Amino acid sequence: IGRDAIRLLWALGYAVEMPEHPDSGRAYFSKGLLDAAKDCALGNVRAFLPLISAEKPLVGLEPSAILGFRDEYPRLVPEVQREDAKKLGQNALLFEEFLVREANAGRIGAEQFTDRQQAVVVHGHCHQKALSGANFTAQALSLPAHFMVSLLETGCCGMAGSFGYETEHYELSMQVGELGLFPQVRQVPNDALIAAPGTSCRHQILDGTGKKALHPASILYQALKKH
Repeated sequence: IGRDAIRLLWALGYAVEMPEHPDSGRAYFSKGLLDAAKDCALGNVRAFLPLISAEKPLVGLEPSAILGFRDEYPRLVPEVQREDAKKLGQNALLFEEFLVREANAGRIGAEQFTDRQQAVVVHGHCHQKALSGANFTAQALSLPAHFMVSLLETGCCGMAGSFGYETEHYELSMQVGELGLFPQVRQVPNDALIAAPGTSCRHQILDGTGKKALHPASILYQALKKH
């Protein structure tokens, strides 16, 4: 997915930098290990703040990881770094948010993508729904002129980070998936693509339905006219 994203950005005319930085801290957030999470947050603020601006945003592929810069970081770092964390968070974008921003500015257009027709259904990540909006994924995937994109009306996939991987939570995780996501995915025609930005969501869809969901970056990379 990372390679697809970079190649897509290169093909669209963007330069990509990948500086060294600490882990996002998301795994620590999810388990309540806040001391370790604070270290990650502070390290990332220090690493990225001198590099990031509105013109040169920090773009992330995993919703829960990149949105931590926007949501948790300003509350985790020491007060003296709080404004720096807020400034960084304002320029930390989901991959799809970045593409939509650039398309709205006229720097990306349908002419760069395939003309073939393709149905795509989207399952949004819970962090994305809460802090951004799954509509950004739908808009980004609508860049190819003849892609027919629809948003699934789903709640949580049931995986919830590492929750569904744990033996004691597996059955409950699958029951949550059956509440909305799995039945809808099973009805998706075989010739339609299933898009899901979240890693855990893609795993849950495969385990619960046998169908493979793709990250939007991979779908759009494959949809380029030339790559």
